Order: sequence, then structure tokens, then C-alpha cells
Amino acid sequence: MVSKLKGKIKGFTLIELMIVVAIIGILAAIAIPNFLRYQAKSRQSEAKTNLGSIFTNQTAYFAEYDHYGSAIDSIGWAPEGKTRYAYDITSTTSTGFTAEASGNIDTDDTIDVWRIDQTKQLSNPTNDVTS
Repeated sequence: MVSKLKGKIKGFTLIELMIVVAIIGILAAIAIPNFLRYQAKSRQSEAKTNLGSIFTNQTAYFAEYDHYGSAIDSIGWAPEGKTRYAYDITSTTSTGFTAEASGNIDTDDTIDVWRIDQTKQLSNPTNDVTS
């Protein structure tokens, strides 16, 4: 009776299980860095959106006072909720301004920096995702 049951027992061999574990490891090694990069890129959208709002407030401020505001508070802009970036108006002249967002979005040593000016030119001089 024991010999009849022994032949009918089915399951996975150790080799088959090791192959599956190796395949999962390879897929994870490829997928996790890509996921982290996409996650960091999505965090950058906060800076782009908020700098666009700062541009809009600066344009309205210029229309009313005939010069650009030199501080975030003076143009009536404040970020909503918790932010990953610090925002500042870094320079103003009679004809333009530059606002900047800076933050560490992936806890490394590189600080992500975004800038916008009076022409709505958005730039990313220090990209934390690609550095």
C-alpha cells in the first residue's frame, strides 16, 4: 500500500522552485529601480505645478503694481499642504523675475532644483532623478 501512494505524490522539485525564485529576483532587479525613478519623476510635478502658480501670481502682481514681487508672501502665494520643495523668488528686476523650487525628492545628496522666469520658461538645472 505504501509503494502505491509513493508513486502518486506530486509536487515541485527543488530545482523548479529555485528557477522560479531566480526569475522573480531578476524581474525585481529590473522593476524596482524603474519604479523608484517613476516615483521620483511624479514628485517633480509638484515643483512644476507650484512654479506655474507662482508665475500666475507674479503676472497678476505685475499688472497691479507695475513691478514684480520680491518675496513669495508679497505676491499672495502659499503652498497648500505638505510640500517636498522649498519655494523662493531668487531675483527680480524691473522687467523680470526668477522663482526657484528646491528639494531632495529621493533622500540622496543631490538637491532637485527647478526655476521659472517671467517668460514662463521652466528649467531644471539640477535634476535629482537623473543625477
